[in-house]
Amino acid sequence: MREFQTVNLKLRPCTPADRNDFIDLERDPDVMRFLNGGPVDHETTDPEKVTFLMPRGTEHDVWTAQRIDDDVFVGWFCLSSESDGVAEIGYRLRQDAWGKGYGSEGACALVNWGFKVAGFEKVVACTMAANTRSRRVMEKIGMRYTRTIPFEAAHFPDTEQGEVWYELTRSVWERT
Repeated sequence: MREFQTVNLKLRPCTPADRNDFIDLERDPDVMRFLNGGPVDHETTDPEKVTFLMPRGTEHDVWTAQRIDDDVFVGWFCLSSESDGVAEIGYRLRQDAWGKGYGSEGACALVNWGFKVAGFEKVVACTMAANTRSRRVMEKIGMRYTRTIPFEAAHFPDTEQGEVWYELTRSVWERT
């Protein structure tokens, strides 16, 4: 894994020292609203049995994001190989980092690396249909909506609208 720098962010491979920052994100009800309906109860939740990523600082495909100007933690990004030539991008940011362009900056850096260096042919992403902020990040980095499927993993507010999937292929990325 390598480090990335965008206009505002430094992305570096995560380490176990990031664990507390990652857990703090999971304890924020608004950050976790579209993943499991609210904060993660760390007393009863097994990270191996949830439908979403709960990084702990040892994952090979997770980058910690910090602001360049002051090294403050803003969140994390991941680019995970799903199958031959396909990767899934994900991200989670602190609330005070929302609306500043960090999501699209970090995601774009990883998508570019995924196509240029890692050799992926397609990058996919998903979120709850009601999660307009995350959908906007996907659109800003060039991803296109492909489908909506019922969300059956859990039932909490907004799951009735389903889960939306987006993708960006190498050929489309090369034309932009």
